[in-house]
Amino acid sequence: MGRLIHIGFGNVVNTGKIIAIVSPDSAPIKRLVQKAKESGTAIDATQGRKTKAVLVMENSQLVLSALLPETIAGRAQTEGGDMEDA
Repeated sequence: MGRLIHIGFGNVVNTGKIIAIVSPDSAPIKRLVQKAKESGTAIDATQGRKTKAVLVMENSQLVLSALLPETIAGRAQTEGGDMEDA
C-alpha cells in the first residue's frame, strides 16, 4: 500500500492508486465527472464545497476534492502531507 495523503475534511487517499490529479474546469473533465456520478463511480469528498480537483484512480473511480490540484500534488510529493497508517 502506498502512502495516504489528506485531500480535505479528514479524507485520505492512497497515493499508489492515483493516476492523475486534474482541474474540473474543462468540458471533457466535467463530462467525465457527470458520467461517473451517474454510474456511481464518483466519490465526493468535498463536503458540499466547490470541486477544485478531480483525482483519477486506478480502478476508474473519480475522487472529487475541494483542495486545489497543486495542493494535493504537493502533499503527494512531500513527506509532511501524508498520514501513514491512518
